[in-house]
Amino acid sequence: MVLYKLEDFEPNYRDAFEGQDIKGLGVYTQGSDEKIGSVTDVLVDEEGHFRYLVVDLGFWIFGKKVLLPIGRARIDYNVDRVYTIGLTREQAESLPEFNERQTLDYDYEERVRGVYRQPTDYTLPVEASTPVDALAPLDTPTPTPTPTPTYARDNYTYEREPSLFGLNEQENQTLRLYEERLIASKRRQKTGEVSIGKHVETDTARIAIPIEKERVVIERVTPADAGTAVSGREADFREGEVARIEIHEETPDVRKEAFLREEVRVRKVVDQETVETQETVRREELDVNSGNLPIEER
Repeated sequence: MVLYKLEDFEPNYRDAFEGQDIKGLGVYTQGSDEKIGSVTDVLVDEEGHFRYLVVDLGFWIFGKKVLLPIGRARIDYNVDRVYTIGLTREQAESLPEFNERQTLDYDYEERVRGVYRQPTDYTLPVEASTPVDALAPLDTPTPTPTPTPTYARDNYTYEREPSLFGLNEQENQTLRLYEERLIASKRRQKTGEVSIGKHVETDTARIAIPIEKERVVIERVTPADAGTAVSGREADFREGEVARIEIHEETPDVRKEAFLREEVRVRKVVDQETVETQETVRREELDVNSGNLPIEER
């Protein structure tokens, strides 16, 4: 059986108590209203059931903290008090001191429970000095002695001792009815991703370029003075090359140059929408069985 501090077991435990906190409440003896200390913490089991109140006995025993089983306590939030049931100063002095650094094992709990079991849970032996005739008439049958309960490490459960760990209905008259509510929260999760890249497409581009080409045109014409005699010096009879003309032409020279075509801007936008969900919630209602007795509800 492992015990946990209430806040370690449920950090938001105050929500279940409508904001009220049992820690810090004053602890008083039932009947005499004598303050004996205050609650510093609560210990719960693995299922969250209250098992012990940690009580600082500063008004009785300075500097000593002890465990008070929940069945021996009555919590009254109307006056912010916790009343102990049947706890005496002698028992408080006999209780082992609670140390947060100490392991709460079965042996330690048995030392605590053993103090609370005396004297209410055990049948005390008859004093030897008590006269026999004072116990019962001679013709009265001897009652069967109440067997002393035994507990073992392997089979012990808190339910076996309701006087220590059960909520006594006679001592707890304040009932609280609870209901469940839906608490909306949002959880951000990744639904996917968008990857943006580039690729290159090719196309055939055509461009028209006007070019010039040179060519030689030879024209033969009859001069106007054809048939006129010329001098021998003017008539130059030669063989071989008599003229040279260079021929040129233009050829297209195409090169490529990159230009900015467009910009692509990537950003995220948030779209809001309302999503409705439903869940079954529970609510406690009070059932009163009074027989024929009149009951007034306020």
